[in-house]
Amino acid sequence: MMINHIALYEPLMPANTGNIARTCAATNTTLHLIKPLGFSTDDKMLKRAGLDYWHNVNIVYHENLSEFLNYVGERPLYLITKFAPRIYSQANLAANDFGEQFFIFGKETTGLPIELMEERKQDCLRIPMNDEHVRSLNLSNTANIIIYEALRQQNFANMDTVYHYRDTEKACQLEW
Repeated sequence: MMINHIALYEPLMPANTGNIARTCAATNTTLHLIKPLGFSTDDKMLKRAGLDYWHNVNIVYHENLSEFLNYVGERPLYLITKFAPRIYSQANLAANDFGEQFFIFGKETTGLPIELMEERKQDCLRIPMNDEHVRSLNLSNTANIIIYEALRQQNFANMDTVYHYRDTEKACQLEW
C-alpha cells in the first residue's frame, strides 16, 4: 500500500489548509506544514474548514523548506506548479520502491521557490487549465485533484468505495 503525503509550503490562508486537512483525514494522507505559516493552527477559520476532523489528521510541522527536504530524503517528491512541463496524469503515482510519495504545493500568492523548481524540473507536475482566464486554481482544489489521481492510480486502496450508510433515513428513502 502506498503512503501519500501532502506538503504545504508556507501556506497563508487558513480555510485552504483546513479544507486540505479534511481531505487528508478522508484519504489517510499525511499533511506536512512548512513554516512560516500565515496563520495560527488554533485559528477558528482553520478548524471550521477542517470541522471536527482536525484531530484525525496526521500533521508534521517543518521549520523551513530545507528541513522538509531533508525529511523527504530520496523518497519521491512531486512539485505541483502551473509552470511544469508535464501533466499530473502522466506521472506513475501507483507505486514506487519507497512505498510512499510526497506532493508539495506552494504558497497561495507566490507558489514554490523558483530555485526548487529549477533544481527538480523532472519532478514538477501541472494540472491543465486555460491560463488566459485565471492565474491559478484554488490550492485546496488543486490538492484534491492530485491526491485523488494518486488514489485512483492506486485503485483506492484502503478507501471505502461502497457506502456503509444503509441504516440512515436518507439511505432508506433512496432504497439503494
